Amino acid sequence: MSTRDAILGKIRRSLGVHAEDSARNAAVDGRLLQHAPGVIPARGQVSPDAKLVLFTRLVEKTGATTIRVPSTTAVPDAVAEYLRGRNLPAKVRMGDDALLEALPWQHTQIEREKGPSDGHDPVGLSHAFGAVAESGTLVLVSGNANPTTLNFLPETHIVVLLRDDLAGDYEMIWKKLRAEYGRAMPRTVNMITGPSRSADIEQTIVRGAHGPRNLHIIIVD
Repeated sequence: MSTRDAILGKIRRSLGVHAEDSARNAAVDGRLLQHAPGVIPARGQVSPDAKLVLFTRLVEKTGATTIRVPSTTAVPDAVAEYLRGRNLPAKVRMGDDALLEALPWQHTQIEREKGPSDGHDPVGLSHAFGAVAESGTLVLVSGNANPTTLNFLPETHIVVLLRDDLAGDYEMIWKKLRAEYGRAMPRTVNMITGPSRSADIEQTIVRGAHGPRNLHIIIVD
């Protein structure tokens, strides 16, 4: 018997129940399937236009930058313009995301490298699973399409966010995750609010302490 089984067995004996109790097991399964929502703040319960305004205001307040483009075909030019404006090399590291791969990169001089970052890439490019307007937070899931290392290792992180993927609250994001992945959730769900910063030392804000110094979000209408 493992230590885990011993601990759970002791708890069951104290409650006077058994692991094979079908009624209790059914109750647990039902609770997991229902996903009863908690208290949802009213701040994110607004119109789509108001959600976009709220998200942009909150995320820019953290030190991130944003730009809106009319369609996905405009993303490569927006990336190129940002890199030129920051005097960064025309080179990005990205995963195997289908949306990013299908963009018209041939109209730019941007060099694209694929796969996880080893910490030597100046710029990472990701496609967000979604975002939360009530807190100005991006939501990215792990996998070959968008490796988690791109979220933390490059000095600059550029994230493409489709406007339709902007939710008002966290509950809607989790609902979307469950609908898309079922019970086999992604290994990691990263929630990112602005560029990395810390004030642990003498209450002085230091950017890039635990991740990118710069976060740029391209919002696709």
